[in-house]
Amino acid sequence: MTNPKHVASGKLDNDYSLQLNRWFLKPIGAWPCIVSRTTWTIFLPLQIVISWIIVAIITVPCLLHVLFEVKDIQTRLHVIGPLLHRLIGWVNYWTLLNCSDDIRNCILHMETDWKTMRRTEDREVMLQYAKFGRFLAIVCGLIMHGGTLLFSIVKSIKTITVTIGNETFLTHPMTCPSYSKIIDTRLSPVNEIAIVMQFTSTLIVSSATVGACSLTAVFAMHACGQLNLLYSQLNKLVEDQEKENYIAERRLASIVSHHLRVLSFISRVESIIHKIALVELVGSTIAMCLVGYYIILDLNALNKAKLISDFIVYVSLAFNSFIFCYIGETLTEQCKRVGEIAYMTNWYKLHHKTALNLVLIIAQSNNVIKLTAGKLFQLSMTTFGDIIKSSVIYLNML
Repeated sequence: MTNPKHVASGKLDNDYSLQLNRWFLKPIGAWPCIVSRTTWTIFLPLQIVISWIIVAIITVPCLLHVLFEVKDIQTRLHVIGPLLHRLIGWVNYWTLLNCSDDIRNCILHMETDWKTMRRTEDREVMLQYAKFGRFLAIVCGLIMHGGTLLFSIVKSIKTITVTIGNETFLTHPMTCPSYSKIIDTRLSPVNEIAIVMQFTSTLIVSSATVGACSLTAVFAMHACGQLNLLYSQLNKLVEDQEKENYIAERRLASIVSHHLRVLSFISRVESIIHKIALVELVGSTIAMCLVGYYIILDLNALNKAKLISDFIVYVSLAFNSFIFCYIGETLTEQCKRVGEIAYMTNWYKLHHKTALNLVLIIAQSNNVIKLTAGKLFQLSMTTFGDIIKSSVIYLNML
């Protein structure tokens, strides 16, 4: 029977590892409902609809403004950057909602892993990986939220002079200007309301992006922790086998079962993030090129405040791509290492029939489940290098 203490401790540990992700996603309704409750079932759709309306109120008029009102290419490039950020966040938000069942299954999978742990040493190893996952989630939140909000604040805090007819007045510029035939955001109090809506929509789409990135980090670190436990089991495979061969056979059966369980978890994570990763990497590459263009203009204009905000946005975009690529590279290497450790064990001390079964583990480890972006290219540090090179080449062209 399952020890109630292990169950309670496992649930607390799982909640600890996913706490920040829940904080990022629950306010926008993207956190899956683990336990069905009537109030939650009623409130969640309302929460999602409100979030979508707020984002649409800012994004759609801005898109129309870019397509039909802006004639100057330089002005259009200035607007496309913030618009692209909202479109990327919108797609991420939709993907998280669309994959809520898979995300819920991954969360329940993690909870079961925590509950079935018996050894204190295993729990300590998993907590180390959980803490690192939380650290990545914190850094994601600080850099991405900080970069986008700072960009919006620097843009909106200043005032510009606008003349309509015979009247001249001050107004706050918007990072995503609206199509004037729908609503003129230059006039007060519409301008102030639009600024508040703009900040709210920025927070929503940033939360979707941060949530997707941090969720990927936590899931990947959990898989790495489980693989680390698998290494420990492989190293202990030949212990006491000289006395009783059935002990090694039983351990090997447990190892194979554990290995398949980890691989199924990684496969499910890949099915969730491959769309998000494609949108993020392609969008971040384009956005980094645009922000690089903004930085050059800021240097020419000696606008220090905007230069700092644009540089922080550039770093946040680069960090976003780095997280996905780093996670993909780390997980691939950890999966390959299972086969290497299986080969490096003292398999020759095992009974020949038992040792033969290690071939299955080695063969499965060679067929690595790789995290990809849209199943088009692998998430790796090589891919991250290509992204940075693309943005730098664009700056050299300018």
